[in-house]
Amino acid sequence: MSKAGAPDPERVWEADVLTLFPAMFPGPLGISLAGRALEEGTWRLRAVDIRGFASDKHRSVDDTPAGGGPGMVMRADVVAAAVDAVHRPDSAKPLIYLSPRGKPLTQKRVRELAAGPGVTLLCGRFEGVDQRVIEARSMEEVSLGDFVLSGGEPAAMALIDACVRLLPGVMGSGLSGEDESFESGLLEYPHYTRPAVFEGREIPAVLTSGDHAKVNAWRRERAEELTRTRRPDLWEKFLTESPKGGRHTD
Repeated sequence: MSKAGAPDPERVWEADVLTLFPAMFPGPLGISLAGRALEEGTWRLRAVDIRGFASDKHRSVDDTPAGGGPGMVMRADVVAAAVDAVHRPDSAKPLIYLSPRGKPLTQKRVRELAAGPGVTLLCGRFEGVDQRVIEARSMEEVSLGDFVLSGGEPAAMALIDACVRLLPGVMGSGLSGEDESFESGLLEYPHYTRPAVFEGREIPAVLTSGDHAKVNAWRRERAEELTRTRRPDLWEKFLTESPKGGRHTD
């Protein structure tokens, strides 16, 4: 048994991706940490071609929008057939539609997804997917941010990568991700390494002092400062939700 919110080291995390372009996968997910974990069997990936579930001779997956307007809309019947072929109604894996109108993806949600059995992801194209199939299959709509992509595939890759790196053993040290942006509610502090002087800029003296307490205090102050100045929305949330509260560094 794993602790609540922690990935189970005894099972394989699975990602099923429904897409019109299965050749895009694994793509970046096949290299670096995610790629190595994929080769080692820590997680599994299945890219399913939605077009294979079209019923007409032209393998049509889209049609003109009801009510008129530009572009095309992915058909409910074709998408439903693809979903039903890979995702059981009683599955513990969330069925997620990558959409710019969805709820913003957060690190908290990523941790929840990584702790589960995996995900089934629907990648939209054109003007999107017929609303009826989204409702009929109780899809969770997720967005990466306030911008629009050509399709859901890059968003699916980002979501999968964010989850895979949290799986046991993928990042190596269990502590390697604890201080990263959003894990504590703050943006991450700046990092430095050799050379000691770069184009006249020195590494902050406190980081080479050997005083771990001072180093930790400096890092905390910088994290708070960066969050307060760059992401005031996160800063206010941190002040409200953090058990220890925050402190202003003005």
